[in-house]
Amino acid sequence: MAETTRADPYALPPDAIREPPRSLGRALREIGPGLILAASIVGTGELINTTSLGAKAGFSLLWLILLSCVIKVFVQVELGRYAITHGQTTLAAFDTLPGPRLGTSWICWLWLFMVLATQAQIAAMEGTVGQAAHMAFPDASDAVAATAGRIVPELGTFLRSREEYFWASLTTLAAIVLLLSGGYRRLEKITTVLVALVTLFTVASVAILQWTQFRIHMRDLEGGLRLAVPTAAVALAFSAFGITGVGASELVAYPYWCIEKGYARAVGPRVPDGGWEHRARGWTRVMQLDAWFSMVVFTVATVAFYLLGAAVLHPQGLDPRGPEMIPTLSHMYLHPLQGTPLAGFRAWTRVGFLLGAWAVLFKTLYVATAANSRLTADFLHLSGLWIQQGPRARERTVRAFCIGYPTLALGLYYASREPGGLITVGGIAQALMLPLISGATLYLKRRDPDHRVAASFLSDILTWLAFFAISAVALYSTQDLFRKLVMGQ
Repeated sequence: MAETTRADPYALPPDAIREPPRSLGRALREIGPGLILAASIVGTGELINTTSLGAKAGFSLLWLILLSCVIKVFVQVELGRYAITHGQTTLAAFDTLPGPRLGTSWICWLWLFMVLATQAQIAAMEGTVGQAAHMAFPDASDAVAATAGRIVPELGTFLRSREEYFWASLTTLAAIVLLLSGGYRRLEKITTVLVALVTLFTVASVAILQWTQFRIHMRDLEGGLRLAVPTAAVALAFSAFGITGVGASELVAYPYWCIEKGYARAVGPRVPDGGWEHRARGWTRVMQLDAWFSMVVFTVATVAFYLLGAAVLHPQGLDPRGPEMIPTLSHMYLHPLQGTPLAGFRAWTRVGFLLGAWAVLFKTLYVATAANSRLTADFLHLSGLWIQQGPRARERTVRAFCIGYPTLALGLYYASREPGGLITVGGIAQALMLPLISGATLYLKRRDPDHRVAASFLSDILTWLAFFAISAVALYSTQDLFRKLVMGQ
């Protein structure tokens, strides 16, 4: 049976055209892509890298966290605008850029290399979830090791020394099953709930600090807003800028979620009439609302994680690393309660932290894999390496990578067992791509302008500022890393 465009979320059939919402309430009911993005953003970058940055630098880089969260949204909005008004995915748009080609554009190949590098971040998620689950259910870990030991003694011995491996493997399997069982709507519902729970729990934890010895003073916040980068934290700051806020992976993925949500289908193919202009303007405003609403959500969560690391871990000289990462991170939630009237809630807080850590990391593993699989299928089609004829063929390709990517990441964690190092690798890869993605976005804006739906003058200025800020941070940090890694300084 032939496949119809109705079944294809990336097609623009005439019967899918809809009028944009006329009120704020109705517009809020149409948001969703940004919350999926927030689910990906509030993950390893926040729980691990952002808290590590706070542990190492104290409050001094609070300004960088805020800048990282806000500045890249201007580029995100322009990519979303292009997808809605041109009906093209990000990689399809990048495929039209000038320059060398090997089946597809050079920037698409660089994107692929970045995605492969970010599997290190996925590996860290799987391993850290394993640590959290082992802490939460140590008896179950011991029972699994004992059962395995009765069958294969060597395996039992191995599992006793690497008990988080069982939980990491189980988490990977659970993510694969969930990814294969549903599409966009399920993804949106699950991630919205998890983002809300994680954000509320973390913000509440910061609020509780004010009744403990780790309270945050106004002078701490003022110091954190001074524009300075401690020498010892440059590499970690570079990685944090790449991961926190909208990273390179999320920038490229956002238009795909906008298209699957239905924004581009609601607008319809671009035609020179007033009806199209009205729909394009209306749905673009919905997309902007979606992007900025999600920015508020992930900025609040990101800043909360950073403040916990700066206020609790930094004064104690604690740095979450290796197999002790989750136990160290748990100090952010447990140590402040010692010697306070809230000390009786330590057991409940420990459980809450472990469940929160699981939710943070699992949802990011889930969303990042869903996005990477869609984009990889698109890349393979554009490059001619794996052409998919119709939506069913694309769905089969996406499903294959929903299995392959988490499995690859699990192998990386088995080989490393160092989540912090894996996250830094992925963060650097994303940070290096940020200037290229921002520059490509500006090029597309200038090459394919449509003044009927163009951004405002102020938005244009801020998008250019975002490009220069992103490029400046990348250039400065790359020079520093080159000097340290290549020249041995």
